[in-house]
Amino acid sequence: MTATEPVGLSKKELERYSRQLVLPEVGVEGQRRLKSSKALVVGVGGLGIPASTYLAAAGVGKVGIIDQDVVEVSNIHRQPLYSEGDAGRRKVDVARERLHETNPNVVVETYAARLDRTNATEVIQGYDVVLDCTDNFPTRYLVNDACVMTGKPDVYASVFRFDGQSSVFAAKAGPCYRCLFPVPPPPGAVQDCAESGVMGVLPGLMGTIQAAQALNILLGNGRALVGRLLLFNGSEMKFDEVRVRKDPGCPVCSPSPRISELIDYDTFCGLGRKRERQEELGPSELKRLLDSGAGVVLLDVRQPYERQLCSLPGSKHIPLGELAARAGELHREDELVVYCHVGMRSASAVSLLKSLGFGKARSLTGGIRAWAEEVDPSIPVY
Repeated sequence: MTATEPVGLSKKELERYSRQLVLPEVGVEGQRRLKSSKALVVGVGGLGIPASTYLAAAGVGKVGIIDQDVVEVSNIHRQPLYSEGDAGRRKVDVARERLHETNPNVVVETYAARLDRTNATEVIQGYDVVLDCTDNFPTRYLVNDACVMTGKPDVYASVFRFDGQSSVFAAKAGPCYRCLFPVPPPPGAVQDCAESGVMGVLPGLMGTIQAAQALNILLGNGRALVGRLLLFNGSEMKFDEVRVRKDPGCPVCSPSPRISELIDYDTFCGLGRKRERQEELGPSELKRLLDSGAGVVLLDVRQPYERQLCSLPGSKHIPLGELAARAGELHREDELVVYCHVGMRSASAVSLLKSLGFGKARSLTGGIRAWAEEVDPSIPVY
């Protein structure tokens, strides 16, 4: 290293980060601080890709990425780090390659696994900040609790259709995720992006906000979203903000917590109990029933625009939101097989139908997507 190079930064790094270095809030000292920092990104999907890309580009010394999934073609519209040629590869492997191309000075640590109560503490305690880029409630509660217990800030974001939200939880003196959402919604009450859809640009925006928050925290600059929930309406291009107060009786972050170790989060979120066998059947079993000539009535509970994309021949269409009012159009003695996109809405529909006396109603496991993959590949997959 020459005498003109600041300690810890090479000439190439000075050139790479020159636009940051001229910011008084960053400077050489701030860039050194980023280089010595470690950020963990939980999930490298729609949120995790922009978050991890901007962290790496900014020069965060170590970026950890954890995800158990492989790349699917349906991911690409909101996860542009991947290409069709990556389909079937592990996301963390592809992301590591691309992040190294973005900035070869950054160490990218990969974990091809699901973050759970057996590994969360060990993984998280090795980082300075955690970015929750997940899309399910069990992992959100897990990340929150693990961050509270290890003293790490939890940079949170989520997206739904055209809307997004972000905050920073588990920071000192600030609220945690449980202060805002003490209990999870009932299983099936909130659809994921496979069921509800999402505008591809929205995760990019919210993931970038997460990266900005993480960089502010690592640099010790700006005002983090501690105690504030940032809301974005993509249809109206409007940001709003609501205050989030710390719950003095929070079971995790209060002075006298009732939960001091990680729990079974699938069970906590109502996912631990598998649906009874008589409430569902798989695509192959349904095909056998149809081929045998059994009097099965197919009920499609998707939205009208989805039915325009594809449907099972001969099926009756009643969107889930109209099912309670239109249940009289069905016969209680019929053997009903309810289907949707991937099986979530149909499971909710079956629960509703059973409460109304339709004892023979069952849900098609995996929905029409599973039918297309296992039985009829001519049906478009969306």
